[in-house]
Amino acid sequence: MSKTYLMKRKGSYNWRIRLQYPGEPVFEKSLGTRDEKLAEIIALRDHGDKIAEHKARLLAARPRIEAAWRHEYKPGLHVAPDGRRIFATDRELHYLDSEGVTIRTVPNGEPEHRVINLERRLGIPYAPIEITDKARPALAAKNGDDLLLETYLKHAKVTGYYEREARAVWALYKQLTNNKPLKDATRDDGRKVVAHLEEQKIKSATVKKKVGWLVAAVNLAIKDSRLTFNPFSGVVPKRDDAQTRLPLDDADMKAIRSGIDRLDSSDRLLLRLLATTGMRLSEAFEIDAEAKERGVRFVIVGSKTPQSKRRVPLPAAMLSSLPKIVKGRLFDGTESAASKRLNRFLNDIGIVDVRKVVHSLRHRAQDRLRAAGCPQDVRWAIFGHEEKTVAAG
Repeated sequence: MSKTYLMKRKGSYNWRIRLQYPGEPVFEKSLGTRDEKLAEIIALRDHGDKIAEHKARLLAARPRIEAAWRHEYKPGLHVAPDGRRIFATDRELHYLDSEGVTIRTVPNGEPEHRVINLERRLGIPYAPIEITDKARPALAAKNGDDLLLETYLKHAKVTGYYEREARAVWALYKQLTNNKPLKDATRDDGRKVVAHLEEQKIKSATVKKKVGWLVAAVNLAIKDSRLTFNPFSGVVPKRDDAQTRLPLDDADMKAIRSGIDRLDSSDRLLLRLLATTGMRLSEAFEIDAEAKERGVRFVIVGSKTPQSKRRVPLPAAMLSSLPKIVKGRLFDGTESAASKRLNRFLNDIGIVDVRKVVHSLRHRAQDRLRAAGCPQDVRWAIFGHEEKTVAAG
């Protein structure tokens, strides 16, 4: 849910109002002016009720502290470890005799305070906190372990989405281990992070990527002689749970060409670039300049791994759709939002197989090069694969 509701599409003169929420249709209207301040006035005049609702949703989604009741037993009938039966209500536990008569009643848990709305940041619904009469809750001061993470992020120049992901998984570790110092952490502590992420139905490859930030940060600390053991190394088990992606076939590409006018000019350009170069969606959003060698225009992309950084020539079929010279970001917005739009477009034109997504364009490009007899090491260099080869230059 974006904080801003005004936007201007690439190549468009007029400002638009756009409101989008998970699982709901997108609301988008042109405001008929290129003046941002006037657009704000028009939006408030014509869509004030929707803007008020939008701001209310943003406020409701903020992390905040709420009073709650922590149950010892969920409401219902239970059997205690000693064999006695217990009937739990929302606030009371009724211990029953053999005839089902209540013989003792005690509170079912106790009051607590929780920080709620942490799903998007930490992947958890809430975090319990302790509040006493003597002190208000406060953010924990940064300790030496926090500084290790800061050192790694600065050293590796991790920013943007990946920085937020690294910070979130670090916060998750601290939450699950009650701020256990890394010098005392064991592999079982690392496995707690893995187990929590797997409980969220996250694929093992994604779990490995998230935990990988902690692995890298601790490895750097070990090199700097600040730690001696990495509790996160090798704790993600290998699982055959990856979703198989299928390349788009000729019929799919025909459907895309027939329906591409449904997309705006920016998404049309993005889709064509992915199809003709086979680059990753994230790499397309890295483009902010171009260069030329022997008359061939090219861009430099690839920040996923050292091996992925490479030059990508701009195909001749794309040149008429591109600016005369790429200066500044070629695509506005975010990778995740574009992925949702393009995958929704594929569904809308009839490509509904869950194994066929926008990333399938990359698989198709690889298959076409293989079918054309392109050597494997050259293909890997073109697509920025993980392994260094003789074609890496």
